[in-house]
Amino acid sequence: MTGRATTIRPATPVDQAAVHVLAAELATTFAVTGDGFRRTFAEVLSSGGATLLVAESGGEVGGYLLGFVHPAFFADGRVGWIEELLVRPELRRQGVGASLVRAFEVRAGEAGARVVALATRRAADFYRSVGYVESAVYFRKPL
Repeated sequence: MTGRATTIRPATPVDQAAVHVLAAELATTFAVTGDGFRRTFAEVLSSGGATLLVAESGGEVGGYLLGFVHPAFFADGRVGWIEELLVRPELRRQGVGASLVRAFEVRAGEAGARVVALATRRAADFYRSVGYVESAVYFRKPL
C-alpha cells in the first residue's frame, strides 16, 4: 500500500478476510474467532446504525474503522462513536488512520451527530493529533 493512493470506502463482503486479520490484531481481551467474526461482520454490514470503512490501495486493505451513530440525551440529539480503528503497523504515520477518522466524521455529521467520541488505551497521541481532546474516564465490566 505504501506509495500508492489510498481510498477510504464502505466495507463490502469481499473485505471480510482482510478486516478479520486486522481485528484479530486489535483485540487484546477477546479472541476474534472465525465463526463469531463472520456473524458480527454480516450484522455490521446489515446494520443501519453501523459504519464500517476500509482503507484500500491497489486492491489491498490496510486499515479499517468501525463506528456507530445513535441518539443520546446528553447531546440533545445524535452522537458518533468510534468503536474500533486499526491501521497495519507499516502504514501508520502516513495519514491512513486520519483519513478513516475524517471519513467517519463526515458520515456522522451527515447523520446528524453533534459529537464524535471514543475510548482508547493505546492511541491517545494519535487521536490528539487529529483534534480529539480527553473528556472522560472509561469503565467496563465484561459479562
